[in-house]
Amino acid sequence: MSTTPMVSTSPAKTWRTALVGSPLGCAVTLALAALGVYLFVSHTGNILAALPYLLLLACPLMHLFMRGAMATIMESASDHRQT
Repeated sequence: MSTTPMVSTSPAKTWRTALVGSPLGCAVTLALAALGVYLFVSHTGNILAALPYLLLLACPLMHLFMRGAMATIMESASDHRQT
């Protein structure tokens, strides 16, 4: 009777998976939320004045950051087609 060891194929930890659900992640989220509320309350006029520019800046940034996610999705889809 031969037994094979059970090998865990868990994904490697990245900074995203290390923060999600951890106490550090909760602390960072609360700190950013508190900073956002403070900035909105004390600098409402500045935020509203910059809002159109932030929306225009969001488009190229979204394309830049989403390109990597799209490549990953397309790669996994091509792997499924080959098998």
